[in-house]
Amino acid sequence: MAGEEGKPCSVRMKNGRRFLLVLFVAALVIGFSLYLIYSNPHRADVPSCSAGIGEALPENTRVQGDPSLESASASYIQLPGMNATSEYLLQGKCDIFSGNWICNPSGPVYTNNSCKFIEAPQNCLRNGRPDAMYLYWRWKPNGCDLPQFDSFGFLNAMKDKSWAFIGDSIFRNHIQSMLCLLSKVYEPVEIYHDETFKSRTWYFSNHNFTVAMIWAPFLVKSETFEDDDGKASSEVHLYIDVLDNKWAAQYSKYDYVIFSGGQWFLKTMVIWEDNTIVGCHNCKNSSIKEVGIDYPYRKVLQTVYHFMSSTEHKPIIFFRTWTPDHFEYGEWFSGGVCNRTRPYAAWQYNGKPVDHEMRKVELQEFWTAARRGIRLRLLDTFFLSVLRPDGHPGPYRTFHPFEQDKTAKVQNDCLHWCLPGPIDTWNELIMKILVDEGEICYT
Repeated sequence: MAGEEGKPCSVRMKNGRRFLLVLFVAALVIGFSLYLIYSNPHRADVPSCSAGIGEALPENTRVQGDPSLESASASYIQLPGMNATSEYLLQGKCDIFSGNWICNPSGPVYTNNSCKFIEAPQNCLRNGRPDAMYLYWRWKPNGCDLPQFDSFGFLNAMKDKSWAFIGDSIFRNHIQSMLCLLSKVYEPVEIYHDETFKSRTWYFSNHNFTVAMIWAPFLVKSETFEDDDGKASSEVHLYIDVLDNKWAAQYSKYDYVIFSGGQWFLKTMVIWEDNTIVGCHNCKNSSIKEVGIDYPYRKVLQTVYHFMSSTEHKPIIFFRTWTPDHFEYGEWFSGGVCNRTRPYAAWQYNGKPVDHEMRKVELQEFWTAARRGIRLRLLDTFFLSVLRPDGHPGPYRTFHPFEQDKTAKVQNDCLHWCLPGPIDTWNELIMKILVDEGEICYT
């Protein structure tokens, strides 16, 4: 270059060294990026992110959905003064519950082979799921970043503490995710399980830390008459003003409690209140008044919150919002499927009418209870979950379902989540909330 000729030799040499240094650093960054992409244990046959989130996929990679599910006509529910977004904005915080899924070439922090706490129906890769792109997305909140779950920081903060997860099989799915994340640092031992292995407790001896799953799918007293496959011989009898003693009796043992209602409220139910039948949902007995699903769900949440506000024990309580399913062309019992392979974009899909009906009840009752001085935290997983139709086991809830017959009609699971998978983000949200409140420090 002409400008270089007139400069002293030492300056030219310095510029040359600077240029070489820049080249070296650039090569180092590129090399490290390639290492992350190609060394990941999940990497085999991972499709490129170049197709883009929300873009149409070739028809042979997914089932074309019900047209009613393709539109954004049912907008994400916004109730002024009663939703997660408005609350966070009032506090001047980033809304970690609104955002998009972005491509994440590094993939999850644990594998389906490295964690022994993954139960068979959620071990999608071992069960033969042929695609792995669902592992390569990360939740990006609007206006901020969501750090990875810090297992060291979480365990150190939970020394001499205990957690209770109260609910149904979605919480069983959730707690498996937490155990997988924490076992990267220290592996717990199971110290209790009931006869059906639905309620279980694990203990981290080096931190004197306990994590319990308490099976209470309705949160209140119920009588169910169904087999292990979910086939019912009679209606559920639900006592909406009587707590399920399995969790209420041991509530005072726990420093942190996370609970939620769930899909069990969609079952056929006879509703009892004050020892009297007050209605039913989807009953064959026409002499009993149909009350829908919002009435019993609201009453149950009111019963739970009344107990939490009136008892002397005041743990930190997380309420996790409604979990959407992604069944298309039917339900779990009628041939419903879910074999999409990419997330939706935020504008593409906002859930089913029942999702919004139940979520509205949740938000109204949550904010009403929050004014009573309960240490409540909202874990609003609905929006980020509704965008992940690709994260479910689908037909791969069982081991290699198409091994004998590639066209076999098998039951799909479009409600629970593959592990690793989108549900790991729920624990990152918990971590972020506790860090923001000073309960935990990142290491």
